[in-house]
Amino acid sequence: MEVTITTENFESYKNGELPLVVDLWATWCGPCRMVGPIISELANEYDGKIVVGKCDVEENDEVAMQFGVRNIPTILFFKGGQLVDKFVGAAPKATIEEKFKALL
Repeated sequence: MEVTITTENFESYKNGELPLVVDLWATWCGPCRMVGPIISELANEYDGKIVVGKCDVEENDEVAMQFGVRNIPTILFFKGGQLVDKFVGAAPKATIEEKFKALL
């Protein structure tokens, strides 16, 4: 299951018990629309193991600015409240899933 990440709830998800994956995207971004369904599938597959959130950078630019995000889609990976990995751009499911596996 996916959650919506906002400026207001980001810290609580980042510092939660489970690892966190944040997909930074925007409605006008073509590659974001390609990656979005992959992230949704992985959110369902890793439900209960990893929290997966979507963060619209148009509405929550503070999150993107905090991590120096200049291009979208950008996927941020957190464990223990710390940024441990980052992926920029579109990629096949297998490539993104490797990053999910590395969090566990």
